[in-house]
Order: sequence, then structure tokens, then C-alpha cells
Amino acid sequence: MIKNIFRTKFKDNNWVRVAAVAPEIRVGNVDFNTEKIIETIELLWKNDVQFVVFPELSLTGYTCGDLFYQSALLRKTILGLEKIINFSKNKPIVIIVGFPFSLEGKLFNCAGLINDGNLLGLVHKTYIPNTQEFYERRWFSNISNFKEVELFGKIVPFGNNLVFKDIVNTNLTLGIEICQDLWAVHPVSTELTKAGANIIFNLSASDEWIGKMHYRRELVLSQSARCNCAYVYAGCSPWESTTDLVFSGHCIIAENGKLLGETKRFSFSSEYIIADVDIELIAKERIFNDSFPEVHSNDFRVVSVPFNIDDIQPESIYRGIKPYPFIPEDETKRREVCEEIFEIQSTGLARRLLYVGVKDIVIGISGGLDSTLALLVATRTFDKLNFSRSGIHAVILPGFGTSQITLENAKNLVSLLGVESRIIDIKESVRLHLKEIGSDFEKYDLVFENAQARERMQILMDLANKLNALVVGTGNLSEIALGWSTYNADHMSMYNVNAGVPKTLVRYVIDWVANEVFSGEMSKFLQNIIATPVSPELLPPENNEISQKTEEIIGPFDLNDFFMFYFFRYGFGPRKIFEMARIAFNDKYESNVILHWMNNFYVRFFTNQFKRSCMPDGPKVGTVAFSPRGNWRMPSDADYSIWIEELKNIGFEND
Repeated sequence: MIKNIFRTKFKDNNWVRVAAVAPEIRVGNVDFNTEKIIETIELLWKNDVQFVVFPELSLTGYTCGDLFYQSALLRKTILGLEKIINFSKNKPIVIIVGFPFSLEGKLFNCAGLINDGNLLGLVHKTYIPNTQEFYERRWFSNISNFKEVELFGKIVPFGNNLVFKDIVNTNLTLGIEICQDLWAVHPVSTELTKAGANIIFNLSASDEWIGKMHYRRELVLSQSARCNCAYVYAGCSPWESTTDLVFSGHCIIAENGKLLGETKRFSFSSEYIIADVDIELIAKERIFNDSFPEVHSNDFRVVSVPFNIDDIQPESIYRGIKPYPFIPEDETKRREVCEEIFEIQSTGLARRLLYVGVKDIVIGISGGLDSTLALLVATRTFDKLNFSRSGIHAVILPGFGTSQITLENAKNLVSLLGVESRIIDIKESVRLHLKEIGSDFEKYDLVFENAQARERMQILMDLANKLNALVVGTGNLSEIALGWSTYNADHMSMYNVNAGVPKTLVRYVIDWVANEVFSGEMSKFLQNIIATPVSPELLPPENNEISQKTEEIIGPFDLNDFFMFYFFRYGFGPRKIFEMARIAFNDKYESNVILHWMNNFYVRFFTNQFKRSCMPDGPKVGTVAFSPRGNWRMPSDADYSIWIEELKNIGFEND
């Protein structure tokens, strides 16, 4: 899908546009194949593609058989290669094309790397299959003593151990492998990435049989994940000979284990797939993968080359940037994720109860999303341990901001779940406390709000002591990131089951519980809670309606979760996150709104680290977590001026 990126310089975001092509060919007709390849290059160049890879032996066709021995075919191949090289002059696109190459009495299955009228390197296939339907050793060799060859009057690097590094953008390094090189026990791409390659191009001729498509896709995805790289795979089209085999033109682009796109199979038209890969994201993943600095690959030669691609500056993006990075788009996958989160939460609480040796918990119930999820987790935990639900003590603590709707939600929830409950009104005790400290009760200031939060936690903690129970916390990951809690009040608990769940995902987990665990009245009731506005309910309601809405104070949770994901997960800077947010939320938020809440996010995140430094135990459920004992270590008094300064310097046109 193409989305406008507001004329942001493509390279500033460290994006690179790649394509994989399954071209229409005629087996043995080099002239036809050359023209089709050139025709596709022209098309992709006009679509701002910077790197394009064609299938294995694409100049001749993979299924030539003993025609590979023919001098006429080999001579024509070199002429076709030269024609592509000449065509590439003054076109800032890098081309990788496959062809047979004769050298000193041997024939090699090669890939040529072409850019701006130059042949930058020749890579030959390492693993030559010779079993079942493949018998390439009949024609091709993988043994050579040559490190370079002379071709078209120039010296060209040659071998199966080449890595190509851009001398302009030194963060960009390419590796090339050919078909079986990936399918081998020890793929060549493993060594290529150890030698520094962050994009792997594979020229392939993988035939089709039942189920092979799924295996091929998983192979590409898993290799891109294992090697922390982008992987661009081009498969031969159905125009190959069908004497014994059928090819489908399956092309795949993956990045760090995620599918960016794939072509339609079995098409007799030239098919291609375009995607924008994120070089910075790959680099961040390698930093997090501490095995990368431990490995080396001294057997590979790094060839420094000038990739003339900077003149290509796309104004659109072939990259899906999801507005909800924590939420799987696929419904089946989303259900699986919600179920797993629910099980992680309940297992974490179960283990803590078994260790402490108690069968009672105390939990404050507000009628909102977070306390509802925590209570649902508690019931699953007690059922899992065969504990009586009478050990779950749900406490409803209405205060000055409690609305009738949330109060009724809380009452109905505990009733339907069949847990022990009580209602303790905190208004009189808060009035007395405010009077004792000389605070104006009518002021509705921070003291007024926090006094209620701390009164609630005092009751929960003291009640837990009385019942020999644990206080279960309810604050979610997003609130923890933003410091949206009262210190030593809802900030604290004895175990927080929601600590790893971002706010945008809380609704989906409850929805999964409503649909998969319950039915009937309970299911409908949970849907009503999902629809309730998010609020701390510390200020009096207006006309019995919730007056204090969290997202109006700290910003929309979808934006905050987006900022949080890319700030923490990949360490991206404000400018890049801002541009990505503009793409993801193009139809929802204007640029100035995004910028405003980004500024708020950074200030809140930095200034509230002191709360995270002493947060309670709680289970990690995803790749983003803020436990000071596990995933996140940061000083409580770090300066945020660098991040805010970058935001101030962001300029943009009106949406």
C-alpha cells in the first residue's frame, strides 16, 4: 500500500526501497529475456525503486538443461548482460540479475550486481543441488581460485564470499545468495550477515509442489529473523519449462521475521513486489541481539562500492506502518495474542500466590477497563489453582468523582463473577484528612485528587493485612510509561498483573475474555465496560456524567502507545517517530496534534522515571516492558532537552 509521506526525505528515515521480480521469459531466448528485464527495470525506476533482484539464471531461463553447454547461448548471455549494464547508465537503481558465466573451462551460476553503467561484482552459487528434481552439478561448478575477472574491459570482483558496502551510506551493506544457498544446513546468508550485510538478495528457482509455498515463506521469514536483516527473494516465473516442473513466480520480501509483501503466484505476466525496508530498525535489532558482536566472518571480502541511489527520493511509502503496533491486525493472531497474555498474567499471579502461601487477594474495583481486566485475571488464577473465589476480595471505593455508570459497572461485575465484595465510601475520610492538613476542600487541586487515590490504597493495604492477602495492582503499561498514577497510591501494589499490557491492548484482552471465556449476560456486560470512557474519576461528575477524561489530559492512548513502542522498542528519534505517526494516523490526527502529544509524551516519560524505578513486580507480556529489574534501566533525573529540541526543529506542511 502506498501512503503519502509529506515529501520527507526518504533517506533521512533510513528507508531503502527494494523490489523482487518474476519476469516473463522465454527459455533460451536471451534477447527476449533481456528486453523484459530492461522493461521491468524502467518501470521500477519510475516507481523510485532503489534495488531490484531478478530470479536465478533469469537472462537465459533456469530450465535450459544441456543448452547451458552451448557457446551460442553463453555468448548471447554476455551481450544481454552488457545491454543491461549500458541501459543502467544515469539510472540510480541497483540491479541484481542471474546468468550462466563461463570462466577457465568451468561454468558458474552467477548473479551480477549492476549500478549506473557499472558491473560492481559477480557472485557465484555456493551450494549446487544434485538430488531429486535438481541436477545442477551436471553443468555448474562452485570451486574457483579467482577473486576477480576481467569483463567489458574492467576488473570485477568475483566469488561466493563477497559483501558489498556502500561508500556513501556506510550503513548499507548487501549480500547475495542464490537459491539453494538459503536452503542449505548452513545458509550463506548467515555468513553474509555476520560479515555485515543487512539486506540479503536471493535469486531463486524454487519449483512448486504441494505445501512448498508455506515452507518457502517460513524459510525466508525465519532467516530474516535469525540474521536480523531484510531478505528479498525472487523466484522464477511459470514461463520456465514445464517438462518436469512448474515454477510459480513466488517473490517475497521480509524484514526481521516479518512479511513485508509477496507476489501473486502462477501469473503469466511479469510480477513484482515492492517494499521499503528500514535499515535503522535492522541496526537496532542487531544491537539488542547481543550475539552479533560476538561473531565474525573473516572469510568474506567486503567490497566498497558507490551505490548511486541518492537521486531517488520517493514521496510515498511501500511500507505498512500500523497505528496500533501492539495489536495484531489478523483476527486469528489477535485472539492468540490475547489468550497468551491472559495466561501469562494469570500464571504470574498464580506463581506469586503459591510462593507466598496465601489464598486471598484484595483488589480495588472502579468499574473501568484496567480493574476489570485485573479481576478477570484473578478469577482465572483462582480457578487454575482450584482456589475458592471467595478468596478474591473485590473492594469498591466510591469517591467524589465516581459516576453512577462506573459504580453500577463495579457492582455488577463482582456480582456476575461471584467474588467476595464490599463497598467502602471514602468521601468522609478524605474530607477529614484534607481538613487535618489544612487543604481547601473546594479547590479541586492535586491534593484533592491524590488524597482520594492514597486513601483508597491505604484501605486496600490495611485490608490485605487483616485478611492475610496480597493487594493486586491494576495499572497498565501505558500509564506506567507516562507516570499516570499517584505515587504511593495506585502506583503501588504487592503484584501488578497489568504491568506489561499497553492500554490499546487492554480492551482487546477483555473482548477476548468476553467472547471466548464467557457468554450471555456476562459477555454483554463486559462489552459495556469496554465502551466506558477512560477516567481517573477524581473530580466530581457533571450531570452524573464522567467529567475527567484521561485522554484529554495525557493524550490519546493510541498515539502514546505508538510513541512508546518505537521509542522503547527500536530507540527511534523524535523526527522519525513523528513522520511515522503522520503516516499511520494520517486520517485521524493533524500534524500539530501529533507534535503536541509527542512533546507531552517525552516530558512525562522522563520526569516520571522515579515511579518506574520502584514499581511493583509484575509479568512482562510483550517486547516492551518497564521493570527496573528487567527491561528498562534509566536514571530518574535524566535530561530530556535533546528530544524536545529535535521536536522543536521539526517543520511540516499543513496536512
